[in-house]
Amino acid sequence: MANLKEIRTRISTVISTRQITGAMKMVSAAKLRRVQDAIIMMKPYCDELMEIFDRIGGYVLQTNNPFTEKRPVNSVLIILVTSNRGLCGSFNLNSAKRAIELINKEFSKQHKSGNTEIICIGKKGADYLRLKGYNIKSVNQELLEKPSPDKTFSFIEPIMRKFENREFDRVVVVCNKFKNAAVQRLVSETFLPINIDPPEDVENNNDNEYILEPSKDYLVQSLIPLVLKTKFYSALLNSSASEHGARMTAMHKASDNADKLTRELKLNYNKARQSHITNELIEIVSGADALNK
Repeated sequence: MANLKEIRTRISTVISTRQITGAMKMVSAAKLRRVQDAIIMMKPYCDELMEIFDRIGGYVLQTNNPFTEKRPVNSVLIILVTSNRGLCGSFNLNSAKRAIELINKEFSKQHKSGNTEIICIGKKGADYLRLKGYNIKSVNQELLEKPSPDKTFSFIEPIMRKFENREFDRVVVVCNKFKNAAVQRLVSETFLPINIDPPEDVENNNDNEYILEPSKDYLVQSLIPLVLKTKFYSALLNSSASEHGARMTAMHKASDNADKLTRELKLNYNKARQSHITNELIEIVSGADALNK
């Protein structure tokens, strides 16, 4: 059994760690609340925008918009969204593994021919992919610090132009969707080309149903880029909320484990102290008996 000084040192270390994990949990909870507020504030705008887009879905299919063009996949861009910091459980690892799975299975042909590019939003995903031998086109660490529409739109616009110029035939985003603080859903979605389902009732979906001003073509050409930018910003907010939720859960578990370990160490300390006192009493009694003899 370890001596009393070693046990006291371990107890002090665990208590200090418990204070750190508790503080990190509170910080993550505060950040999560701010991101949740941003998601709630953006939701009415997104709902109205998508409702308009769904209403003109039939019109979009009739136009030759480059963002809806489905062509043979010769080149692929994968955007991996993770975090800049760790201590959030398997959040980063699972996302990076999903990206690797996409590359090796769904886009293995493009990867072998050197037509697959990876852009990482978040340092941790880039570090893991580099460790596994994958080349990273670029790493962006600023978008996750304080997500904003301006910074997000500036990031995604060049990618949209490259798709429009046929530099990429498919753009896939790998990220987490926020459900609650304890549950995050990992998804890999095709960002470009945008997927539009044909209207269920094609006969009733005609040009006389709505009066459009400005023209139908102008509305479609303006709306699709806005939908794409808003969709990407929403994905970024969801990933940020998922990160803080995962970190809050991980720190909560770490704090519980620290409390459990502290109780065990204190119990061991009391046992060792009791054993030490008993041995001292035995030595004193034995010494007194020897003197009496």
